Amino acid sequence: MIKGENLRFSYGGREVLKGIGLEIGKSEFVAILGPNGAGKSTLLRCLAGILRCGGVFIKGRPLHDYSQRELSRILAYVPQRTEPGFLTVFDTVLLGRRPYMGLTPSEKDLRIVREALKRLGIEELALKRTNEISGGELQKVSIARALAQEPEVLLMDEPTNNLDLRSQLEVMRLVRELSREGKTVVMVMHDVNLALRFAKRFVFMRNGRIVADGGLEVLSDELFEEVYGVKVEMGEIRGVPVIVPL
Repeated sequence: MIKGENLRFSYGGREVLKGIGLEIGKSEFVAILGPNGAGKSTLLRCLAGILRCGGVFIKGRPLHDYSQRELSRILAYVPQRTEPGFLTVFDTVLLGRRPYMGLTPSEKDLRIVREALKRLGIEELALKRTNEISGGELQKVSIARALAQEPEVLLMDEPTNNLDLRSQLEVMRLVRELSREGKTVVMVMHDVNLALRFAKRFVFMRNGRIVADGGLEVLSDELFEEVYGVKVEMGEIRGVPVIVPL
């Protein structure tokens, strides 16, 4: 579905990605984990085509061969932070329908927006301006806009930022459901325990490189000490793996 070959990227002469190779198949739910500065968000932006680093393929075709309209029908990107504005929540989510719309939205476009608002539980915010809602609510609006694109691939950069505990669980359950429905999900996360509870594959990064990639079988005390520089104890609560820093 999405593949990166020998991905390299530098900021001001500082190499942030150092020859990364990664292949993610249809319906996979992948969490990208690692400390600050590991290159997680840069990798996601390369996969999304926001940063041009070459070597990215979508459905076997080079990413740069797609028009923006074509790419937007396949891939949606949810940034860490969305700036509020004067548009209503409904109109902001409707922007996700631009790859499909003509001069005016169709009844189908409006229906899909209403469904996206409902899935995020923010229908009551529809007529509010985005500069009148909380940061957590705005984060949900950003996710709803991505859903309105009806993408095959969903790239999310720390989507649980600014969300309270209940909202974090709601969003993660929704994302897991989307994966089960056939969407490919790649998510940068800092909350390791939340990732271990919901994702199925874990890509650990440090210093611009991937140091581990796989399911629960790749987890070990040694891995977390290598990646984060802290000792941990691994446990399990009701069948859910838990990491406790020591």
